Amino acid sequence: MTRDYELGFILNPEVSEDVIRTTLERIQQIVATYGGQIVKINHWGRRRLAYPIERHRDGYYIFIDMILTPETVGEIERTLQVSEDVMRHMMKRRDPKAVQKEREERAEREARAAAAAEAAAAETTEQAESVQQPEEVSSTPAEATAEESSSAVSESSESSVEA
Repeated sequence: MTRDYELGFILNPEVSEDVIRTTLERIQQIVATYGGQIVKINHWGRRRLAYPIERHRDGYYIFIDMILTPETVGEIERTLQVSEDVMRHMMKRRDPKAVQKEREERAEREARAAAAAEAAAAETTEQAESVQQPEEVSSTPAEATAEESSSAVSESSESSVEA
């Protein structure tokens, strides 16, 4: 049985981007191994802490929304406790009503985006068809030259009649 969880953790502000990426990849690997799914990763970035932790005034905040089995939660928490780069972490089960509301809103947004993309594709197709309408072309170059010369003769005769 899967449930929705939110994981929030604060990394040491002195870590590099590679360490942040490695920590996220480790969490993603654990989630994938246990058959879970990561819904959203929210990087808040470097922020001021409410109080000093290990003599640091700042920390790198990351929040992850996930769908997990309860066994996965213990494995993720164990991994974060062992990591020296993680100053604090907290795993919280999300409210099912709020999760359902978010999923409905996301589905509605995706449906609107798909409808807009479909309408744009249809409009593009219509424009392409109107531009590519074939013109009447003579079958041979000799006929085309004969038609051009006859039209030139008729135009010159019309201009002489007007004068």
